[in-house]
Amino acid sequence: MDLQHGRLPYLSVVIPVFNEEENVGPLNAELMEVLQGLSKTFEVIYIDDGSTDKSYALLKALQKSFTSIRIIKFRKNCGQTAAFDAGIRAALGEVIVTMDADLQNDPHDIPKLLAMIGDADAVCGWRQKRNDKAIRRISSIIANGVRNRLSGETIKDVGCSLKAFRSVYAKKMKLFTGMHRFLPTLIKMEGGTVAEIPVNHRPRRFGTPKYNIRNRVVRSFVDLLAVCWMKKRKLTYEIEEQ
Repeated sequence: MDLQHGRLPYLSVVIPVFNEEENVGPLNAELMEVLQGLSKTFEVIYIDDGSTDKSYALLKALQKSFTSIRIIKFRKNCGQTAAFDAGIRAALGEVIVTMDADLQNDPHDIPKLLAMIGDADAVCGWRQKRNDKAIRRISSIIANGVRNRLSGETIKDVGCSLKAFRSVYAKKMKLFTGMHRFLPTLIKMEGGTVAEIPVNHRPRRFGTPKYNIRNRVVRSFVDLLAVCWMKKRKLTYEIEEQ
């Protein structure tokens, strides 16, 4: 709840955090500047995914200065999908925005995402100019192509965490480990519409990526097969009379 205004927030920003002690302070400062300029009520939900550094302590310190911050702390590291799921389930906003904590997603893109909610039930960021190493860019292009070909989608950048959803659709999604890569497809399976817009992608300034090529390829392909099965076996019927 928006403690300052005593009413439910319009916007919930959901951010998984795993060992990002150097990033949470700068991220929160930039994020608050953007959100306070929206003239909308908001909350920011940080999900500490079993961090072993000072991330959680820093988040607790930030919470003392910002009443709009909520924190969910996992007992142990459970992964990005679990963190997104916990944040989405806890969110009180009419619209939910997801993003990473590593400063590569730009908070200044959030207003652009929100402007398209209404025209679509979910708006996905598309990192036109990736600021990653060549191997990560190439692997992402291949992975997106394979996912789209097998799942029948046209999403240019499934891996971008910066997305906005109407809460009524986001909370319907049934997530399993690794399924955060297929959020647009899951939204469509619940009857929602999806749009995609270009967003800024910044180089990582502090820390290192927590997910590498080796621990994603096989798992992602298995997850893709599961999503394809779900789409094919989804119940679709219309009741004519009852």
